[in-house]
Amino acid sequence: MTATLLLNGTIIDGTGAAPQQGSVLLRDERIAAVGAAADLAAVQEPSLVRIDVAGKTVMPGLIDGHCHISFDEPNSNDELFFHRRNGLAAIIAAENVQKLLRAGVTGFMDADSIFEIGVDLRDAIEAGIVAGPRMSTGGYALWTSVGGTAGRLIPDEGVRGYGKVLNSTAEIVAEVRRQIKHGVDWIKVHVTGVVPRHPLRGEVKSWTFDELKLVCDTAHELGIPVLGHCRGANSIVECVDAGMDLILHATLMDERALAKVIDKQVPIMPVFTFQANLADYGQTVGADPMIREMFRREIADSCAMLRKAFDAGVPLLCGSESGFSITPYGEWHHKELEVFVRDLGLTPLQAIRCATQHNAFALRLKDRTGVIAPGYLADVIVVDGDPSKDVTILGEHERIQQVFVNGRQVPLVPARKRRDPPGWRVSTYGARLSQAVAMREAPLDKPVLPEHEI
Repeated sequence: MTATLLLNGTIIDGTGAAPQQGSVLLRDERIAAVGAAADLAAVQEPSLVRIDVAGKTVMPGLIDGHCHISFDEPNSNDELFFHRRNGLAAIIAAENVQKLLRAGVTGFMDADSIFEIGVDLRDAIEAGIVAGPRMSTGGYALWTSVGGTAGRLIPDEGVRGYGKVLNSTAEIVAEVRRQIKHGVDWIKVHVTGVVPRHPLRGEVKSWTFDELKLVCDTAHELGIPVLGHCRGANSIVECVDAGMDLILHATLMDERALAKVIDKQVPIMPVFTFQANLADYGQTVGADPMIREMFRREIADSCAMLRKAFDAGVPLLCGSESGFSITPYGEWHHKELEVFVRDLGLTPLQAIRCATQHNAFALRLKDRTGVIAPGYLADVIVVDGDPSKDVTILGEHERIQQVFVNGRQVPLVPARKRRDPPGWRVSTYGARLSQAVAMREAPLDKPVLPEHEI
């Protein structure tokens, strides 16, 4: 039996309660005691590791509720769908998952993955083959032939990237059962998608209500929860009525949708980090100004309703959408907390609760992790500073001093430098080469936009 005493620290327990000074005793996989009880129990431990964390914060490890660990940071759907290989994707994901630990992430959900490698990665982590945070996972996202957020790149049938197209009730039932047989923790449905030239603002609902209910009923009969990617009021209403257990994004809610969510207390994960990064830093990486403004508006137009839901007791969960070029692994897992404080008006302690206690639901470990309390799983981090005053310090890597998963301290080794395997990224011929560009004497400092975008 191993035991570790973290003493003299400031404890943020993850419930939203005010910080307190004291000790935390970790024994085997659990938190054994907190405060004076921890000091007293430590006397009885025959082999005890003492770590003085004076001036530092002891808190639950961050849980990232939406991390695409298999994607490896593509900058387009083209790259993601057509430039990835099964075995290599799994090997690279096993390397990337360690970046989460260095960022203080002790648990994450990967709701869908290319080649469905999430199941195998989760099992490898649990078996101790791969070092990584605690993990829950889905299989392929469920699409109809209308598509998801990739528009016409999604085929009319079959698998592409992280999703599978279903075209009949028989296919829906068979796919849900197949994924559950292979060991998924969640079934994910892309309820809405992008349809070119569609007059509605936002995304279009691409499933009928009966189809959504069939997904939920089939999964629930086998004990597996369902989450839905939803942008738009009508899609949110139908997801709640169909029995979905978690709603991703839930943007552009109206009063009817809000009332449904509050009545059923369905947890919401806004996943604003991707949009916030584009809005805040899109100019730096050359993002289209129209896209930057669209995502900025999505946050601004949705905050009031999400805050009303939160105030009515609806749990808000944190997800970073890590796995894309705009949200690389290990960099932005704290950002959702910052958005919750800045744009939704939550206090830092409320935001921390969303990323810890509330997010345990995404791991399917509600009331078992995400809180510093006796009996909870010992997924704990030590932070140099006080996140209860400023959550942005959780994004400063040097402040993450110690990370414990299952009560064991994780070595925080620097990421290894790597090259991309052949064909892994989208290759381009470069910027558009008009004669005017070719005749310039000096090379351009930045890529040239097509003439119609200048």
